Amino acid sequence: MEHGSHSGMWVPAEPPTWGRMFLPHLDAWSVLAVLSLLGVLGYLVALIRLRRSGVTWPWWRTASWIAGCLSLFAVTGTWLNGYSMVLFSVHMAQHMVLSMVVPLLLLVGAPVTLALRTLPRGRGVAGVPRALLLDALHSRVARFLAHPAFTLPLFLASLYGVYFTPIFDALMADPFGHQFMLAHFTVTGLLFFGPILAQDPWPRTAGHGGRMLELLIPMPLHAFFGVAVMMAGSLVVETFAHPPAGWGVDVLADQKTAGSIAWSFGELPTVFVMAVVLFSWMGSEGRKAARLDRAAARTEDAELAAYNERLKALAARSAGS
Repeated sequence: MEHGSHSGMWVPAEPPTWGRMFLPHLDAWSVLAVLSLLGVLGYLVALIRLRRSGVTWPWWRTASWIAGCLSLFAVTGTWLNGYSMVLFSVHMAQHMVLSMVVPLLLLVGAPVTLALRTLPRGRGVAGVPRALLLDALHSRVARFLAHPAFTLPLFLASLYGVYFTPIFDALMADPFGHQFMLAHFTVTGLLFFGPILAQDPWPRTAGHGGRMLELLIPMPLHAFFGVAVMMAGSLVVETFAHPPAGWGVDVLADQKTAGSIAWSFGELPTVFVMAVVLFSWMGSEGRKAARLDRAAARTEDAELAAYNERLKALAARSAGS
């Protein structure tokens, strides 16, 4: 079975079908795919260590992390990654998964919390990784990277700044540039959704209302990007201008499909994040009410005794006069 190449990147010789799309394929440039497998392994090792110490860990966090790693592998360690080099629609699906699906699933896995619970404490060499992680979380650089003044423009720049400038074609023409772009999409999603989901200790914390606002501000611009690609009468980028001749690809129709993927993809992740933030908000309000009730119960007897003493004092003064 012969396969072609595109700018040094592997491309399948056969046209895409659902049966071929997720066939595994690893090569020297499958950096993110290998990291996804190492991510599963590292998480499970930490989980075993935690269980041995007698601490429980929610099963759904483990499931979410594994699903995130498998999603990352599905779009970077399979034939889909090869097809994404020559078909705009496949590339856009890859982009949306990397920037919205993978980060959400990984963040719900709460890897920072798991690391802080399993890494050794202490001042010796063994305690260095945990100390470095805590230092990183509290650093000025981390606070800057987690601030919405940075994350919101970065999230939008990964759409408008990449596709509507020569940057995209330049990155796609180089294997290293392509890997950098895929990593950029993933890291951008992690930085954007991290403080909004707030499943882990994060360099910056915001109130629930602020987190909802951060989520909703870029969504219309995200949808408009998809519409702009969908409605374009000419090619937005040159990379996909010449797909394999025997595949019968209409490049403008494929570009419209890419735009529709970008336009429609944001809805489900947004609803998911909104639900997480709302449930967290409701839970925090419930815990606050419970604390107030407990405080009221503790002070109720003292307040009643003080009230009775005031009544007795008033009655004594009345009787004296």
